[in-house]
Amino acid sequence: MIHLDTSFLIHALAEGSAQDRHLRDWIGLGEPMGMSAIGWAEFLCGPVGPTEIALARRVLGEPVAFVGDDATLTARLFNESGRRRGSLVDCMIAAVALRADARLATANPSDFRRYEGAGLQLMV
Repeated sequence: MIHLDTSFLIHALAEGSAQDRHLRDWIGLGEPMGMSAIGWAEFLCGPVGPTEIALARRVLGEPVAFVGDDATLTARLFNESGRRRGSLVDCMIAAVALRADARLATANPSDFRRYEGAGLQLMV
């Protein structure tokens, strides 16, 4: 299972980008993919149009909900990584990927490397 973060999805929508090529390869291999509802909300903040939204929805399906256990893990990741301003959303996205036992595809690996010690596997 691969979860996409917002940055990866945005870049993947640019035809011919590295992320677009990776996504097409994974689809060809039948790799299951998803995205947290947190990342999906970030994506929908745009700017993004109905065509891009529909395409992303077809590829990713229903976003994976953020649940109570994710909140607990988010707080742990946030506190253990230095309580960095602006990192709470990244902690939330990482927590959902960890619960789903998914690797996280990101175009911004520096935002997520600090969670690898908690078991997050990155795909860049």
